[in-house]
Amino acid sequence: MFDPRTKLLLALGYAALIVASTRLSGSLAEGGVLLLFIAVIGKTRSYLRWLRMALPMSLFFGAVIWWTADVQIAALAALKLLTLVSVFFVFFSVTLPEDLGNALVKIGMPYIVAFVVSTSLQFVPTIGRRIRNVLDAQRARGIPLEPGWSALRHYPAFLGPILIQAFQIAEALAEAMEARGFGRPGRTFLNDYRMRTRDWLAISFGLLVLIACFLGRHGWG
Repeated sequence: MFDPRTKLLLALGYAALIVASTRLSGSLAEGGVLLLFIAVIGKTRSYLRWLRMALPMSLFFGAVIWWTADVQIAALAALKLLTLVSVFFVFFSVTLPEDLGNALVKIGMPYIVAFVVSTSLQFVPTIGRRIRNVLDAQRARGIPLEPGWSALRHYPAFLGPILIQAFQIAEALAEAMEARGFGRPGRTFLNDYRMRTRDWLAISFGLLVLIACFLGRHGWG
């Protein structure tokens, strides 16, 4: 519906709002809005799966902050980190990496840079699946790969296949790029990436909300 650049600007604006939050109640409200939006776009199940990885990271970060500060600051820091990464979960749930890269080219980013960014984002899930497959295969062979010093000597059995498969993916990608004339001038795009009226309205509305929130917090302080 919206241009990828519009979605990126809105995500960055919301992230700035989260970073500037100084109250636990405000961070809870921002997180609640995100959860509501995730439910509306039908990504609740995917978000819950993703949360199993993001939540321990946030709790660990909060525990480190708690070590040097009080529990309220630690809770705020952990919640802000979780909400921040949730913003970009939403962004990449509604934006294809290829569309984002091509839209950035339209505003002057070199195509090679945009291609590297979009391709990296596309292959993160692929590498993740390969890692899980290798872990399952080696565990089925009786090789312990659970975290810990005792399993450290078995890590070559995990890293070797992963590196080989990563090189195979890179080689296949290089061959496909060469076959399609990567780097030749006169590149065209399948989709027309243009900022329309609805994009400018969405950006303007988001900017007004951001300014109102910042002014409101300053006034309450």
